[in-house]
Amino acid sequence: MNDESKKSQGVEQKNRRLLMRLMLVVVGMFIFAVFLMPPIYDVFCELTGLNGKTSGKAAVAPTVADMSRQITVEFLVDTDKELPWDFTYETPAMKVHPGEISKTLFFVKNRSNDAIVGRAIPSISPNEAAQYFRKTECFCFAEQRLEGGATKSMPMIFYVDPAIPKHITTVTLSYKFYNLTHQAIAAPR
Repeated sequence: MNDESKKSQGVEQKNRRLLMRLMLVVVGMFIFAVFLMPPIYDVFCELTGLNGKTSGKAAVAPTVADMSRQITVEFLVDTDKELPWDFTYETPAMKVHPGEISKTLFFVKNRSNDAIVGRAIPSISPNEAAQYFRKTECFCFAEQRLEGGATKSMPMIFYVDPAIPKHITTVTLSYKFYNLTHQAIAAPR
């Protein structure tokens, strides 16, 4: 072998090693983004109250409502473009007294002919209000399965903690439904 051929082989080996390293980095980034980042993000949001995420745990209601003031609770709904569902609410807003148990309904309809599993992700604004908004029952606590063409009524029971600061007079609760059908099928039962 001549020197030129040896140099060419050396460059090819270096390129292969570099390509393998880059592929490992890409695989590592994918694993981090899909499997590690969501739980880290959830913990971060729970600790800081950022993104208006509420606790996924059912809350115990207080015994005394503050009848001296009212909070307007607004509802916003949306679906991911990958989810062929209509998602609506019973009412766009409610006036509630802090500490008072309130109930509202949300509705979904599967426009497709196939069974689909969806999950609603809540967000609250202002961010400061998230720590005072308590849900005792919510469709967002679990995945929702709808057969093709089916409709479903989903209750949400909640209260606003009486300790909510007085300057917060409006709380906006938004839900976005995502299609989890492929993940639900792949999950071991």
